[in-house]
Amino acid sequence: MSLAATDRVLSEVLGPKTGLALRLKQAALVVMGIAILAIAAKIKVPMWPVPITMGTFAVLTLGAAYGARLGLVTIMGYMLVGALGFDVFAGSSAEAAGLTYMMGGTGGYLVGYVLATLALGALAARGWDRSVTRMAAAMLIGNALIYVPGLLWLGQLYGWDKPILAWGLTPFLIGDAIKLALAALLLPAVWKLVGNARG
Repeated sequence: MSLAATDRVLSEVLGPKTGLALRLKQAALVVMGIAILAIAAKIKVPMWPVPITMGTFAVLTLGAAYGARLGLVTIMGYMLVGALGFDVFAGSSAEAAGLTYMMGGTGGYLVGYVLATLALGALAARGWDRSVTRMAAAMLIGNALIYVPGLLWLGQLYGWDKPILAWGLTPFLIGDAIKLALAALLLPAVWKLVGNARG
């Protein structure tokens, strides 16, 4: 396993690679990424014991496809849009949005989104997104980086005497396993379509 980031991520091999055209492509990808994150956060697939929300899937997949730098700009743009009061998070609404919502029970998970985006981008730059097994491992790492600050924040906010794991972890594990499998299959498949486009 290479420790150096020598491979390009998907966003770097598709479209313009230099000059103004590259900057325009990157700007378009950021805007598109924010829109994808906002839409995915609102998608709920019926599932037991709780519906599957697609927000984490979008965060982790975009992190891998965009790479650490562009992914960070995109996720921070998404956070800024949410902080300004727009209804872009899974549980936000007209009544609960902006910084008030972000500092509530979901705050730690939003921090985890940033950490996971950076991790998936870094791992994709090492080629982990081209192998089903490595992409699955990357998704596990990304999920852990979302859950750790999320659970720590819940514990601090509501008290460690509360059923923190039952609130913020165990109901979501089945859905996360399904999303993990989907991402582990999706990105390597896209790379097969891209073929030798990386330079």
